[in-house]
Amino acid sequence: MSQVKIDKVLVSILQRRLKSITEEMSIALARTTRSPILCEAKDFVTGLYDAKGKMLEQCENLPILAFSLGPVCEYLVEYFGDDLHDGDVIFHNDVFSLGNQNNDVAAFKPIFWEGKLVAWAACKGHQADIGGAVRGGYNPQATEVWQEALRIPPVKVYEKGKLRKDVWDLIFANIRLDIVAEDMRAEIGSCVVGERGIHMLLDRYGLEAFEAHKDFLFESTEKMMRAEIRSIPNGVYQGESRAYFDGHHPGTVFTIRVKITVEEEEIAFDYTGTDAQTTGFVNGTYTSSASATLLTFLQMVNPDMPHNDGMVRPMKITIPEGTILNASYPAATTYGNHLCPNNADAVMRALAPVIPDRVTAEWNELLCSLTTGIDPRKGEPYVDIGFMGLKGGSGAIQGMDGYDHIGMIDASGGVLDQDYEMFEQQTPHILKSHEYWTDSAGAGRWRGGLGVITEFVIGSDDTQVVTFGDGDVEPAYGSHGGGEGALNTIWLRYPDGQKYQCTTKDLVRGVPKGTIYHQEAGGGGGFGDPKERKVEKVAWEVKNQVVSAEAAREVYGVALTPDGEVDAEETARLRGAQ
Repeated sequence: MSQVKIDKVLVSILQRRLKSITEEMSIALARTTRSPILCEAKDFVTGLYDAKGKMLEQCENLPILAFSLGPVCEYLVEYFGDDLHDGDVIFHNDVFSLGNQNNDVAAFKPIFWEGKLVAWAACKGHQADIGGAVRGGYNPQATEVWQEALRIPPVKVYEKGKLRKDVWDLIFANIRLDIVAEDMRAEIGSCVVGERGIHMLLDRYGLEAFEAHKDFLFESTEKMMRAEIRSIPNGVYQGESRAYFDGHHPGTVFTIRVKITVEEEEIAFDYTGTDAQTTGFVNGTYTSSASATLLTFLQMVNPDMPHNDGMVRPMKITIPEGTILNASYPAATTYGNHLCPNNADAVMRALAPVIPDRVTAEWNELLCSLTTGIDPRKGEPYVDIGFMGLKGGSGAIQGMDGYDHIGMIDASGGVLDQDYEMFEQQTPHILKSHEYWTDSAGAGRWRGGLGVITEFVIGSDDTQVVTFGDGDVEPAYGSHGGGEGALNTIWLRYPDGQKYQCTTKDLVRGVPKGTIYHQEAGGGGGFGDPKERKVEKVAWEVKNQVVSAEAAREVYGVALTPDGEVDAEETARLRGAQ
């Protein structure tokens, strides 16, 4: 047992320094990557882990990725055993060895100090291409993993500081875009930043003090999480949600079932009874689904809690293999990250009745798209995930409106919007409009966040458009009398005037230059009776086109004069005061 005397001030310093190192890693990665998915949207995560692979801290640009590095890191410790050396760098994306999504490729660097393995630096980002049948990685027609991606089980690309050129060339010979190799070099650089940060900590405090204070930090965080769980009444709470259409069989519906057991200071999430995996690509992995559970629950607890291994110790997550949330080999699973909204709905429906002040109304459901083709200005291929168009609103919560244009709950605001000029520089498309969508939010005493409408002109011939999600089927439901958000949709208007309505799992080939792409991303659900919303706020929102005058009258019970002022007498009548 360590004889180091614990300095609680040093514990706090250590926690904040670990966090700042992961943030430095994040900055380095954002500044050195080239794909807009990474440098613009910041669809990545950076983290530090101890010698056993346990989470020390992380920078959660994208929450669904944030809890996906730790399980793999623990797997690598077991996989390589004693065959780990100073200067090694390991790549990994394999969904059947605890990866979360094929496109999310991770770099891991074991950190040695005075000849001993002491920690790991790691990062994971969504790569623009990862091989498979479809450029960009999303293949709604896939039925098995090989139709989706190149599988990368744990493999050293650097060994003892030396590049393994044969391994490197093997990997990137199977990936279409040169930019991916450049972005993976940036991931390695980010890990080096993390390694330097850990070395500086150890040089200053020594390994024994580091380990002792790390253990105390884990224990303190565990106590914080246990206190949060204690604030939830003991009991068993159940919730269900649905996912729609596997990409092959129209009309198919799949149910996610969760049983949440709260017992004193521990909480268990059990997905036994969830429907079996699909034959299409609408499946998740254990890691993606467990991450979704964690990030949803963390929205209901103290936001200042450090994110390390102590946080997850009182939590147990059971997801049977062979279900839609934990598909068996060799299923297609690229869609798995995007089952997070459905999973979150089930968790929130289970806990909303017992902790109503901490659970939001539902967020806008998912509908994404990806465009790829050859940019005629450069003669080079491009891949773009339309982040600006998919970002609907979040659900409202007691005392606060939902966030406008925040995006999927698995991103939770972490995925940044696309800069308009960069969008037009990095793709051949021309943006026509991108604006808030009036009346898209669920009404309520606290309204949901607004969604957006996006239109652009496709700028390349023979463009491929991929759509994925199911947000055109089920809206974001309101809570405690709040209204539901608007549904999503994506359609194409070809140059000859023909309109094509995209399905939620679509692969549209040969889209011609000049086609109008139109996307509507709905708002989040409202919370509470809309007729209890402050009259002055409704009037202001009508003036600013957040709410239409018609909706103000019919839904909120607020009547306005032709010049936009509140008609107090008519409003009182509509609200039942007279």
